Amino acid sequence: MFEQVKLDYATNGLEPYIDQTTIETHHGKHHATYTKNFNDLVEKAGLTGKSAEEILGSLDSVSDATLRQGLKNQGGGYYNHNLYFEMFSPNPAKAPTGKFLAAINEKFGSLDACKDEISALAAAQFGSGWAWLSTDKSGKLYVSKTLNQDNPISEGTGQIPLIALDVWEHAYYLKYKNLRPDYIKAFWEILDWKKVEARYESLI
Repeated sequence: MFEQVKLDYATNGLEPYIDQTTIETHHGKHHATYTKNFNDLVEKAGLTGKSAEEILGSLDSVSDATLRQGLKNQGGGYYNHNLYFEMFSPNPAKAPTGKFLAAINEKFGSLDACKDEISALAAAQFGSGWAWLSTDKSGKLYVSKTLNQDNPISEGTGQIPLIALDVWEHAYYLKYKNLRPDYIKAFWEILDWKKVEARYESLI
């Protein structure tokens, strides 16, 4: 049974960047619903025991089109939000180190350039979706954006997400209204690069 990530910070711990009401609604309601729905669909599809990555990476094996789309939507909502919430911290490391920083510098030239590229994709996403920093098994980095609850795994890219920047309106509208760029700027203030670095090192 899939469980939504437990926050290692208080629901008001990310203020002033993300407010308590948004966390309570986004994590406590939206993410909880995705998790419940995904579990129900996994059981219906006979996929119990498989990881979320395995399910999202092999959606073509699900013959029923409605069930396949449901797994993509609800499974993406589960997986994407787990990554989103677990990478935040009230006292985040502002930069990575070691191999991860070297990979960022090689791909983008600098950490700021990396953040700028992800931010630009997030700001340009029309409607609901996500912007991503991902890696492949060799440690090469990629940036991308997706619609709805799609992600690099369900899109079959062979890439594994490291950073998930949620630009669905429910992620920011209570505080930032229509000012998505202000929310994107705030996102980087609470992203813990040490957590992202640890994930990167575990995947390559």
